[in-house]
Amino acid sequence: MSPKSRHRAPAAAPAVAPDETVQKKKVGYGGNDRSGWLALLPDSCIPYVQLARLSPPAGLCLIYFPHMFGILYAAILRKSPLSQVLSTSAMMLGGSFFVSNAIHIWNDLIDAPLDILVERTSKRPIPRGAVSHTAALVFTATQAVGAAIFLWCLPYPLSQNVLYALPSMLTWTYYPWAKRHTSYPQLVLGFVLAWGIIMGSLAMGNVPFAVGPMGYGEKPRVDVSALCLFLASILWTMIYDTVYAHLDLKDDIKAGIKSLAVLYRDQTKSLLWRLLALMTALLIVGGRTSEMGIFYFVVAVGGTATSLGFLVAKVDLNNSESCWWWFSNGFWSVGGSITAGLFAEYLYQRYQYVRN
Repeated sequence: MSPKSRHRAPAAAPAVAPDETVQKKKVGYGGNDRSGWLALLPDSCIPYVQLARLSPPAGLCLIYFPHMFGILYAAILRKSPLSQVLSTSAMMLGGSFFVSNAIHIWNDLIDAPLDILVERTSKRPIPRGAVSHTAALVFTATQAVGAAIFLWCLPYPLSQNVLYALPSMLTWTYYPWAKRHTSYPQLVLGFVLAWGIIMGSLAMGNVPFAVGPMGYGEKPRVDVSALCLFLASILWTMIYDTVYAHLDLKDDIKAGIKSLAVLYRDQTKSLLWRLLALMTALLIVGGRTSEMGIFYFVVAVGGTATSLGFLVAKVDLNNSESCWWWFSNGFWSVGGSITAGLFAEYLYQRYQYVRN
């Protein structure tokens, strides 16, 4: 999920959450956990579940949230029936599941030479020898095929669906190398995650932009409101993944791994405040452009600004457990706020549409 998940976090006292044992366990999340429902599985299955990061499924949720944003945004514009929203949401959850599996396995496969050098990640499935490189490659390929099958479910010709999905496919493939090439891997991650908004909108029969061969025969155009939501989602990822990157700042500096945390270091909070201000402005502009109502502005915009503002103000970027706690809890509040705000706005506008 995050380019920082492979390094050992320094052992420090919890800054926020009270349970030290739980905090240390969660800071170590990253592909070697055997607790919870994993303990019920056969030993031969556990390495593959760990490799796909299915416990806890934080990566899956972070991939699925933008798809929901796109689904609900399109449903508002099209006044779609609730049955279509629910069925499309279920379909995109299935697609997100396979995408999440594929990219986590691929990321671990590419990062295996680095993981084996770090104590915390040396026990992951590939470094510890529980899953071979060949098996991991086959596993990620099967999951990628599973994700691609869902392109047939979109309400457009398959060739066009592939064109719209292609930027996501290429960026996910490149992502494990981004932290080696640029100080902005969070921007790369933000782009590919936010692309879920495009795919979710397409799944509802709404084309957010039409350019060249991706136009479905339409004249070139861009939905400004969808663009604002897309850009805001990128900034959201940059904020939470930069907080996550501070888990391993010292290790990343030593290893030569690049990130916004490494680039800004002690100035990171100033960056996060600026990103939050820009994200909030984009959500407001997008809402005004598409004539959203009070539910969107209060719940989606207000909830996002409040929860992210609280995160930026309270997180101790010098404390790995504080960074983990705010990352793992903070993304729920923001993703939940935007989803709830869009859904409430959809229900209200759908009610008005049906009544009239």
